[in-house]
Amino acid sequence: MRALYTVLLYLAAPFVLLRLLWKSRLLPAYRGRLAERFGFVPRADGIGAWLHAVSVGEALAAQPLIEALIARHGAGRVWVTTTTPTGSSRIAAAFGDRVRHSYAPYDLPDAVARFLDRVRPGHAIVMETELWPNLFAACAKRMIPLTIANARLSPRSFRGYSAVRGFAAATLAHCTAIAAQSEADAGRFIALGAPHTRVQAVGNLKFDLTLPDLPILHGRNLRERFGRQRPVWIAASTHEGEEAAALSAHAALLELHADALLVLVPRHPQRFDGIWRQIVDSGLKAERRTRLAALDKSGYPQALDEVQVFLGDSMGEMFLYLAMADVAFVGGSLVAIGGHNILEPAAIGLPVLFGPAMFNFEAARKLLIDSGAAIQIDDAPQLAEETAVLFGNDLRRHTMGKAGEAAVRANRGALAKLLALLDGQRPGVSA
Repeated sequence: MRALYTVLLYLAAPFVLLRLLWKSRLLPAYRGRLAERFGFVPRADGIGAWLHAVSVGEALAAQPLIEALIARHGAGRVWVTTTTPTGSSRIAAAFGDRVRHSYAPYDLPDAVARFLDRVRPGHAIVMETELWPNLFAACAKRMIPLTIANARLSPRSFRGYSAVRGFAAATLAHCTAIAAQSEADAGRFIALGAPHTRVQAVGNLKFDLTLPDLPILHGRNLRERFGRQRPVWIAASTHEGEEAAALSAHAALLELHADALLVLVPRHPQRFDGIWRQIVDSGLKAERRTRLAALDKSGYPQALDEVQVFLGDSMGEMFLYLAMADVAFVGGSLVAIGGHNILEPAAIGLPVLFGPAMFNFEAARKLLIDSGAAIQIDDAPQLAEETAVLFGNDLRRHTMGKAGEAAVRANRGALAKLLALLDGQRPGVSA
C-alpha cells in the first residue's frame, strides 16, 4: 500500500507544484524556497529535536513546546518546519534565530531521506494530525523517536482514515508515542490501529499558552484611540463567507448600539485586500491596521472615533486584536472548516461565540459551553442578537469571561506531561 501511495505521490508532484504557483498569485511567498520542499536544506549538527507544525494554528499551539525544547537543547539546536508561508512567518516572528527553520519536505522517499540526512534530529515531533507514511517509516528506519504531539483525530478524520485502516495502522506503528489531546482522541487513534501502549491522553497544549503582556497592552491602548466607552467585538480567524456574516451582524448591531466597533481579523493574509474592498463596499466607515500603522509613522493624526470596522490585516497580532474587544466570535465555525482556537479569547477573559462547525475543537467547545464561557450560534442574525445581549449585560459578560479564564487555567499541564513522555525516549532506540 505504501508503494502505491508513493507512486501516486510522485505522479501528483507536478500538480502540487502547479497548485503552489496558483496560490502564489495571492501570496507570492508560495513561490519561494521550493527546494526546501524536496529536502534541500542546509546541513546541521547537533539538532536535538525537529518539530513540524503545518500552519499558523499548529505553530501557535506549538509555541510553549518549542520554548521548552530550546531551553533543553539550546538556541539553534531545535529545527522547526511548516508547510505554509503564514506558518513560516509566525515561527520567524516568534523565535527568530533561536531555532533553525525550513519548509517540511514532501512525503517523497528521496525528499524525506535528504532532509533527515541533512538535519539528523535526535527526536522528531509532529503536531496534531499529520500522518506521513514515508516520513514515519524513514524515522523508524533511522531509529529516530517519533511523537505525534497534541494529537487529535476528529470523528470526521477518523471516518476518512478508516477507509484505509490497514495502511493507517501500519503508519501509526512507526510512532514511538502518540500524545493525544483527549481520551476520545486517544480512543480513535487506538481504534485506527495505533498500538495502545504507545497512546496516552496528556491534554491540549493550547491550554498551556502564555499570555503575551506587551501585545495585550498595545491592544488596550489601541482601543483607547477608538473610544474607551464604545462596545467592541472581534470576528477572529474568519473564512470566506464569514466576513459577510460578520458585516451583516454588525450592521444589525449598529441599530441597537450605534457606536459599536467590529474588529475583523481574517485567517489568511492573501484575502486581506479583497475583504477590505468588501468592507468599503458595505458602506461602513472603516480603517485597516496596516494603513493606520503607516499613518502613525508619518505623524499624521488619525481620528478613529467614527470608525465602525477595523480590519486586522497583519499576522501574529491576534492577542493585540483580542485585547481590544469585549466579546469574541471565532471563525471557521459558520463554514465547514471545523473551527479555530477558542481558548485564546477565553484565556484573556472574553465571552466566546462560535458557529456549529467545531468538529476540530470538540473538546474545547464542550468545555467552554459546559463552564458557561461560550455560546454557540447558528447564523449572522443570532450572532448579532447574542452580541447585543452581551453588550447590554455587563454582569453576564464579566461572568462568562471569568468562567473562560478559570476553565483554561484548570486544564493546564499538557506540556509537562508531554515533556515527561519525551524524556522516556532515547535516540537510536527503535520503538
